[in-house]
Amino acid sequence: MADTPSRGGDPTGGDAIRTFPFPVELAVGGVGMQVGPMGDGHTWHADAPLHRVHRIDFHVVMLFTGGPVRHMIDFAEYEATAGDLLWIRPGQVHRFSRTSEYRGTVLTMQPGFLPRSTVEATGLYRYDQPPLLHPGPGQLAALRAALDQLRREYEDTATLPAPLHTAVLRHTLTAFLLRLAHLAASSAQASRQQADTTFTLFRDAVEQDFATNHSVSAYADALGYSRRTLVRAVRAATGETPKGFIDKRVILEAKRLLAHTDLPIGRVGAAVGFPDAANFSKFFHLHTGVTPVTFRAELR
Repeated sequence: MADTPSRGGDPTGGDAIRTFPFPVELAVGGVGMQVGPMGDGHTWHADAPLHRVHRIDFHVVMLFTGGPVRHMIDFAEYEATAGDLLWIRPGQVHRFSRTSEYRGTVLTMQPGFLPRSTVEATGLYRYDQPPLLHPGPGQLAALRAALDQLRREYEDTATLPAPLHTAVLRHTLTAFLLRLAHLAASSAQASRQQADTTFTLFRDAVEQDFATNHSVSAYADALGYSRRTLVRAVRAATGETPKGFIDKRVILEAKRLLAHTDLPIGRVGAAVGFPDAANFSKFFHLHTGVTPVTFRAELR
């Protein structure tokens, strides 16, 4: 990893999973970004082994020159190889593999380093887009060239006064992110085009209402489809039932809350649509094989 240890800790206190802030004081010139080689002996923080689940409050983009590398993001495993990129956004739970060898270039950037117009243009907070990206040969060459240029500008602190150096970094970073955002949006669009429109509408509705609505019939009625049509569309797109799809999204959110916070189990359950803590615990155990208490304990 880039040499980016931080002094941050869990803002909620207690035994909740640690959240590490971007260490501005360790960046060249104190700017809100870093770029450098991945490799052994680097970590975000001495107290946070990379193989333990943790989260960070800044963006990370890794461009790999080797592989395969297995990396967990939001409790899903991704396998990257040479030429692939992983984009981890602030707040996402992630964990590095004990066995994979990370080689390539890593870019980290602090929220607020770029102006709002750039943030919007580059989709920095599009959590619906895939974290693993597979650029084609032309896209990869352009991304590598842009990242190499960014690294040269980052390391060159002698040519320009500090304010101009920071301005050049922002512009060069924006150029790289615009290319990256185009790749991410294209990847997401390709995935959407492969899915049936019925499923896409269902997926978006679930994303909006999963915390309060777990009923397949209610979703079908709201979207104007028969239950049978919805079942057929979801199974064709995902291989699972609409109920399975809803449950998987509920479980993911529950895992995030259990990992990110010290909320009591009952409040976690209520946040994902289970007013009764016992029913939530049964539901969680059914889908994960462990209780919420055990799941939280295993992360710490």
